[in-house]
Amino acid sequence: MKELNPKELKQMIDAKEDFQLIDVREDYEVEIVTLDGEHMPMADIMQQTEKISRDKKVVIHCRSGKRSAAVIQALETNHGFTNLYNLQGGILAYADQVDHSLTKY
Repeated sequence: MKELNPKELKQMIDAKEDFQLIDVREDYEVEIVTLDGEHMPMADIMQQTEKISRDKKVVIHCRSGKRSAAVIQALETNHGFTNLYNLQGGILAYADQVDHSLTKY
């Protein structure tokens, strides 16, 4: 599984790279803190695969990186995606390493 760290994600954002950011956390978690990606809860994402880009980098994240890793594995195995990247450590690591103003929970 391909991964990138929070600082690499920040560089992509700052460079205005064309990529898709998907948040697979639950609704209540997104209400606490967000990286402004598209919200596709883990329970629903397999029914929304047509919304996931196949022709650019797609970064998938959750709170700590575990759920997003499971989602990526399922998407790669069952739907043949090859352009997915897991955010190492999830939004918690992003808050620790990049944006200290983000709420941690």
